[in-house]
Amino acid sequence: MSARDVLEHLQRLGMSGYEAKAYVALVGAGRPVNGYEVAKRSGVPRSTVYETLGKLVARGAAYELRGSSDATEYLPLPPEALLDRMRREFDGSVAMLRSALPAVAAAPEGHLIHGLKDAEAMLDRAGDVVAGARRDLFMSVWPEETRRLREAVVDAAERDVEVSVVSFGEDADPFGGDGTGYVYQHRYSAPEAVLEDLGYRLLVVVGDRREAVVGGFGEGAAWGIYTADPAVALMAAEYVRQDIALQILADRVGGGELDRLFATDPGLLRLLGRGRS
Repeated sequence: MSARDVLEHLQRLGMSGYEAKAYVALVGAGRPVNGYEVAKRSGVPRSTVYETLGKLVARGAAYELRGSSDATEYLPLPPEALLDRMRREFDGSVAMLRSALPAVAAAPEGHLIHGLKDAEAMLDRAGDVVAGARRDLFMSVWPEETRRLREAVVDAAERDVEVSVVSFGEDADPFGGDGTGYVYQHRYSAPEAVLEDLGYRLLVVVGDRREAVVGGFGEGAAWGIYTADPAVALMAAEYVRQDIALQILADRVGGGELDRLFATDPGLLRLLGRGRS
């Protein structure tokens, strides 16, 4: 992880940009230093460095010391102690908000649905759906997206969510060998044939049949939707269930027999749009 990443994550946890830079400078010094040296090491302007250090002291992330020349020097709270403190404060705030926010939230006027304009937004929202599942989880997912969602899916299985996945990868257990739920490799049709037919990787994630993320990834672009409409979520879950059923049938009767049925059965031909000349 780069220094830039460290600064970014400290800011995510509530520090300002200057506070994060000053704290990293204190940690990197390895000894008490004065404000002038912090400014020189961190790039925080000298005009604001003492105000910034005062804020670190106020939040308990640094301490003031009297140096040998009676000048004020600063020492950081050790990183492990800082992170433990941040975790306690964060967990306390989450616990409070978990009970307080629902009390002030208005009931939605309709079932929520919104667009997802890129891969990051789609995978973040899919992770939300996985994390929110309490009963069952249905997924159709390719290896590229599996890597991003793996940890959340394993966590869901560990809290006894029934996980059912159609996996387009070669790995029979794409979630790390933990026996996570029911995973069915998509062999019928072959993944490369599906990709050629669709032109993109389809992602479907459905939690408790009440919310879903559906979208596509292809040629450097990604797009999709999140919905809390239970009818749409049920349809998305049924899509995954039907695909699982097809994989089971292909394993039982053979792909060749299914090919013959799809090529000759009038009802299947009609559904596939091949029944008319």
